[in-house]
Amino acid sequence: MAALTAAAVVAVGFLAYQASANAPATLAPKPEASSSSPAAAGHPEPKGGKDPLTVPASSGAGMRVVYALGGRRVWLVDARNRPTRTFRVTPSAVSALPGTYEVTSRSGTVTGSDGVPIEHVVRFATTDDVSIGFSAAQDGSTESPGRTLKAGGVRMSRADGNAVWTFATVGTKVVVVR
Repeated sequence: MAALTAAAVVAVGFLAYQASANAPATLAPKPEASSSSPAAAGHPEPKGGKDPLTVPASSGAGMRVVYALGGRRVWLVDARNRPTRTFRVTPSAVSALPGTYEVTSRSGTVTGSDGVPIEHVVRFATTDDVSIGFSAAQDGSTESPGRTLKAGGVRMSRADGNAVWTFATVGTKVVVVR
């Protein structure tokens, strides 16, 4: 019975993926504009027409989470190198160094360094004895634990936190770029 259920879940997931991949562009949700992107700030696109929401070329290939420190942005990239979601994040005082990591642990709900209840914690690095991970505050705020606390939380909205939680299981590659 469990095998039949698992097969059904896989089939539904595959069909949903195919449907979304073949949907007309007019039905696709518009990517969230970055407040630091030139277009969102009222400035023209950079020369060369590079889209500021494009996955950084230096982030490798294959299924991965890409975290751009300077842009404060995360991309969830599928096995075909296509971004399935991108969104802004708010880092804490301690950040991972640029490099390639793997998700090492996850916690459904915990209390953050700032005392705020958080959910969907996905840890992937340690810097200066501080665990670095993505999370969402249960109260819906996207503020990080602060620049004064020695904390490594990378906060995001609850919807984005749920997407990371679903996408980034233990062992998933996380690439941190400048």
